[in-house]
Amino acid sequence: MATTDRSVDPTALTSPVRTQIATARSIVVKIGSSALTDLHEGLALDRLDRLADALQARMAAGTDVIVVSSGAIGAGLAPLGLRRRPTDLATKQAAASVGQLALAHAWGTSFARHGRTVGQVLLTAHDISRRSHHANAQRTLDRLRSLGAVAVVNENDTVATDEIRFGDNDRLAALVAHLAGATALFLLSDVDGLYDGDPRKGDARLIPEVAGAADLDGVVAGSGGALGTGGMASKLSAARLAADAGVPVLLAAASDAAAALGGADVGTAFAARPARMSARRFWVRHAAETRGRLIVDDGAAAAIARRASLLPAGVVGADGVFGAGDVVEVVGTDGVLRARGVTAYDSDEVTAMIGRSTADLPEGLRRAVVHADDLVATA
Repeated sequence: MATTDRSVDPTALTSPVRTQIATARSIVVKIGSSALTDLHEGLALDRLDRLADALQARMAAGTDVIVVSSGAIGAGLAPLGLRRRPTDLATKQAAASVGQLALAHAWGTSFARHGRTVGQVLLTAHDISRRSHHANAQRTLDRLRSLGAVAVVNENDTVATDEIRFGDNDRLAALVAHLAGATALFLLSDVDGLYDGDPRKGDARLIPEVAGAADLDGVVAGSGGALGTGGMASKLSAARLAADAGVPVLLAAASDAAAALGGADVGTAFAARPARMSARRFWVRHAAETRGRLIVDDGAAAAIARRASLLPAGVVGADGVFGAGDVVEVVGTDGVLRARGVTAYDSDEVTAMIGRSTADLPEGLRRAVVHADDLVATA
């Protein structure tokens, strides 16, 4: 494991969370599409080189770095003669197949200037949702770091579908930060931080630090631009996801990458939860692929919020086909998602016990439908 970055003077920083980010020994850095590509010219190699230089400076100071790089689809547009980001899946995948090759080559060439070797890691949501694939991805990232190579991760857009894709690389970066045991996450894009409104209108205020949900009251988050699928909404979601994993986040402009990675007081810092969520509970809440849905009454929904087990009497319906040990969504009668959990029964068994008291069930069916240890509230 690398040593703490000694190039940063923690006393010069404004808060404990910024000190934690500046001195993190293992980081994930997500680079947005707009920072790497141009709609008409493809890859912006000069910008990529500057980002690689900033990343190299942090690594030279003793920090392990994993890069999550957007830009595969954007990099493939110009070579294919496409003048705008496609909306259909087949054209997106075609652009990604061209762009991934160009993007990987560009990162490899840029880091080679510093004597660094790059390893490309392509992931889909399925790779994170299945525990065996999750472990394999983790081992690959760990081994690349131990061999001194820079892992450059991207969503595998050439095979991802609307049903299994991550949705954007902000979420992917937060999941990778958890997967790799990172101690800080950087989200670098075309925005220089979180504002309480639209900064293009001139009256928005930069929020320098988010310690909790209360700091987001009144914040309006927008969607992505022409080259990307993210946006402020996805960045806020990724920051909350990372917080559950105990990982603080810095949201900053890619043009300020050197300052952000060097410990300067830029962007918006998001504090992590005081207690890091266990790996299993994090997987259930954020990463696991759900197989079905349980509908619960108001009493059961309230009990779930208190971290109680879900009993058969509180279940009023079940959707989908699932087996014992699968992860299911738990929703209220209003359709609002209340929790995700590992069910102790298959869908046929749950259907047969809906609304019944545990004491009235056969002896083999007297366990909770979802035990409290396997149930993670989403609110």
